[in-house]
Amino acid sequence: MPFVSSTAGPAAPVEVELRRVTAGGIGLNVATAGEGPALLLLHGFPHTWRLWSEVIGELAVRHRVIAPDLRGLGASERTADGYDAGTVSADAEALLEALGVTSAAVVAIDAGTPPAFLLAMRRPDLVSRLVVMESLLGTLPGAEDFLAGGPPWWFGFHSVPGLAESVLAGHEARYVDWFLDSGTLGQGLRPDVRAAFVSAYTGTEALRCAFSYYRALPTSARQIQEAVETRRLTVPAMAIGAHPVGTALQRQLRPVADDLVGHVIEDCGHLVPLHRPEALLALLNPFLAA
Repeated sequence: MPFVSSTAGPAAPVEVELRRVTAGGIGLNVATAGEGPALLLLHGFPHTWRLWSEVIGELAVRHRVIAPDLRGLGASERTADGYDAGTVSADAEALLEALGVTSAAVVAIDAGTPPAFLLAMRRPDLVSRLVVMESLLGTLPGAEDFLAGGPPWWFGFHSVPGLAESVLAGHEARYVDWFLDSGTLGQGLRPDVRAAFVSAYTGTEALRCAFSYYRALPTSARQIQEAVETRRLTVPAMAIGAHPVGTALQRQLRPVADDLVGHVIEDCGHLVPLHRPEALLALLNPFLAA
């Protein structure tokens, strides 16, 4: 039987059904809520579908919300490989197909952004609208200011095969907490959401899968570059920045997108859906309804 829970947000609490969906040959843990046009939500690191806890209630009023744990993360299957953006994009496409969805808006953040971008590039017939947040798209021009001092320190640490998971074993809670506190500018999270994230990233195998996204970044960058060399982003798109990415993602998208709007949410940390849910919904609702 599917597990049914309730989650609170700016709107009234909504029942969220958790189910196992086989998509592209792997088992994904998927949260669904509401009815209406499909809306796919893709999280990043160190998150699970619970990243959307504070916005899923209002979004589910008008949408059939589909929020999976990405491959290897949360309660989804921990695969040996396949953490490049192209493969994760194929996972998302297969998930929508498995659920009988023929058109969906896609909202993504952090590590979910490159797969969402590739899905919209490859399947504009499937993706009706695209919203991307707080991430970079490979080596596309536009992020030079953001990267002037080099990539964030953890990118190199996570990229070395086998290192980070061995060093962090037994200290996962403190490490994950650092990202969560930084991502909310020190304002903290609901205890249940924080506990869910820490649990999801505890254990060397859970960490290996998480860091595999970083180890696949060169492959993902090549896939993104190849995509923009042969086509343009034709679906209506919105780029949302906060701290620390700001306008970098918007600048990367501007030369390759036909229809792009950009926003920066002030006084907002990286975990936009949890830190400033009302501000995010104020941008999402009219854009998704247009």
